Amino acid sequence: MAANPSDFDPSAYVEQLRSEAAKLGFNTLGVTTPEAFHSTSYEPAAALDRFIAEGWHGDMGWMETHRLRRRDPQELWPYVRSIIMLGASYAPSEDPMAILDEKDRGALSVYARGKDYHDILKGRLKQLARQIHEDTNRACKVFVDTAPLMEKPLAAAAGLGWQGKHTNLVSTTEGSWLFLGAILTAANLPVSSRHEDRCGSCRRCIDVCPTNAFPAPYQLDARRCISYLTIEHKGHIPRAYRRAIANRVFGCDDCLAVCPWNKFAAAARETRFAARQETDNPPLGELLALDDTQFRTRFAGTPIKRTGRDRFMRNVLIAVGNSGNQRYVGAIINLLEDQSPLVRAMAVWALSQIAERNLVKREAGIWLPLETDDVVMSEWRYALRRPA
Repeated sequence: MAANPSDFDPSAYVEQLRSEAAKLGFNTLGVTTPEAFHSTSYEPAAALDRFIAEGWHGDMGWMETHRLRRRDPQELWPYVRSIIMLGASYAPSEDPMAILDEKDRGALSVYARGKDYHDILKGRLKQLARQIHEDTNRACKVFVDTAPLMEKPLAAAAGLGWQGKHTNLVSTTEGSWLFLGAILTAANLPVSSRHEDRCGSCRRCIDVCPTNAFPAPYQLDARRCISYLTIEHKGHIPRAYRRAIANRVFGCDDCLAVCPWNKFAAAARETRFAARQETDNPPLGELLALDDTQFRTRFAGTPIKRTGRDRFMRNVLIAVGNSGNQRYVGAIINLLEDQSPLVRAMAVWALSQIAERNLVKREAGIWLPLETDDVVMSEWRYALRRPA
């Protein structure tokens, strides 16, 4: 695919890149530039500034720390002239919301059930970037959600789709199920045509949200988002959202799953994106029994491992509390003396939701006098006040 500088045709070269990207497993490719990125009507920099000013980023402090670099790709790398955005489909073969009816199983977000997409895509991006470097004699840098880049607005500017009312990228061919990667290059390449916003009057993604995380179309308050709460949030999950979480133990796909454009999305071809047996929405009873070593072994190589056992067990206990099934009482009691306050607090809450009141009072009499964490103590007091 080497380009002769004397007869280099940038437009034809981008088409060659699309062909090479398809061979590497990418479904779509487009090009934008820092200037074209800023000229979009979406005004990504202004949207980011408002997101942070409103505090919608929650405890994702890195978004504020790197805000200036996130607003402008040239702040990240001054030599960038073109930004090549690529998308790889991870569309599921089944309805990802069906698992919400199975209260004794933990619902895992589709993207997290297979091998970590960062590991899969980065190698492919590097392979394509090496080819671009050889062909253009210009430097390249590769990113897969690993740097302060606004991937979704960049992908929209590169014509991969548009940012829907749920703030995620929507494609006419892949629906809402695209992993994104970026190659920044010092080569000058032509900008791809943009897609118009085709959400129209549809608001399914907004209306389906269990926690009303969208203040308005195209705006997200991450602090109310179940994906944020169960993955990024490091602390205790507020009581106001626990019922809405239902049996979701890692992420939430509702706003993606209901998008009408998904009817055009074929199931992902990459088998490593598919669920393994141990990550295929496992039984809650199995998840409750995981210690740290077992957690790391079970979810090795998946995005789930990065949250750590304690946060994950916090989520599992919320799902158990929402199950209404008293068969988990023994396992919950075992976790009342867990080393992590995150786990102990949610064990108390889960117990209060499914156990007989006399049993809750008995366990409180044992554990509350020994407790030293303020939040866990407040959960015990809340459990004791809860009507029978």
